[in-house]
Amino acid sequence: MPVKNRLAELHGEITEWRRTIHANPEILYDLPKTTALVEAKLREFGVDEVVTGIGRSGIVGVIRGKTDTSGRCVGLRADMDALPMDERTGLDYASGTAGKMHACGHDGHTAMLLGTAKYLAETRNFDGTVCVIFQPAEEGGAGGKAMVDDGMMDRFGIQEVYGMHNEPGLPVGEFGVAPGPVMAAADELEVIVKGRGGHAARPHFTIDPVPCAAAIVMALQTIASRNADPLESVVVSICVMETESAATNVIDERVRLAGTVRTLNEGLRDLAEERIRKIVAATADAYGCEVDIHYERGYPVTVNHEENARIAAEIAEAVAGQGKVAWGRPPRMGAEDFSYMLLARPGAFINVGNGDTANVHHPMYNFNDEAIPYGTSFFAELVERRMPAA
Repeated sequence: MPVKNRLAELHGEITEWRRTIHANPEILYDLPKTTALVEAKLREFGVDEVVTGIGRSGIVGVIRGKTDTSGRCVGLRADMDALPMDERTGLDYASGTAGKMHACGHDGHTAMLLGTAKYLAETRNFDGTVCVIFQPAEEGGAGGKAMVDDGMMDRFGIQEVYGMHNEPGLPVGEFGVAPGPVMAAADELEVIVKGRGGHAARPHFTIDPVPCAAAIVMALQTIASRNADPLESVVVSICVMETESAATNVIDERVRLAGTVRTLNEGLRDLAEERIRKIVAATADAYGCEVDIHYERGYPVTVNHEENARIAAEIAEAVAGQGKVAWGRPPRMGAEDFSYMLLARPGAFINVGNGDTANVHHPMYNFNDEAIPYGTSFFAELVERRMPAA
């Protein structure tokens, strides 16, 4: 089964929706234009129920099949929010809002799920119920968790759930999926190193926090090289190191360090936090400094359920063709709040090829509209295979 003919016919229309969303990016939970478009389209398609305000600004559309002897309900999820950054693509439909850009392809994800919803509402060639889930605040706001915490899974009787993300570098028309951990947990670390400031020409009258901070940065790298199993993955990246003064002849009293910690299982996550706290405290003590440590756990590991991942791979191959699905790939150290939905229900997260484009979170990135027929056909075929018409 290649790309579905009806979805190929809808390609141009779905592309128009995508570009409208792209030109009007909104971030986190504040998505009035995006949610208005999604709600209006779902009602226009004749979706059976459209429920707004789930997890603050999420939307769920309910589509019932021709029959419901199976009693099954499948959830399909797309994220809607953009990133707080400036676009440099020069496209005629580029962001019209300074400091906001669809640099991760959520505009494409939303448009593809809208196209899927239109097809399913027209055909209803399945036995059961589909919930199309439009989620806010994936980019750091944990909108997936907010929707789950709002009772979405139980309220709509969702039994399994699937999500999709575009992947630059993967050819258009191809997919990637794996069982088990596919994306990392993402935690945030902030350390304030406190010493005693003074004149840079008289360091012996100070307690300089800068060498202490530098030593902490270097010592934290031993977590990956000397504390973790070499076959396990852990990343500790200190991305910020700053003092309050910009003067070249001042030893400041404080240094702020901040960064991210990425792991692929809870045991290693616990180990990383424990070692960070001990290394920071012991290093500060050795340099005569004091420290404040703030460690915040973010999105958990995104773990695909094995059976559902295999189902997704089979359906992707049916759409793309033999040899066009990268199965069992190594996990990525990026994070994804679809993880909360996979903690609540079995399911899988799959990648669809975006071709030779700039990477996500880059000011030159753009979702590849040629991927639309493949993504929509995957979702539609998934529904029709998981809940075949009676």
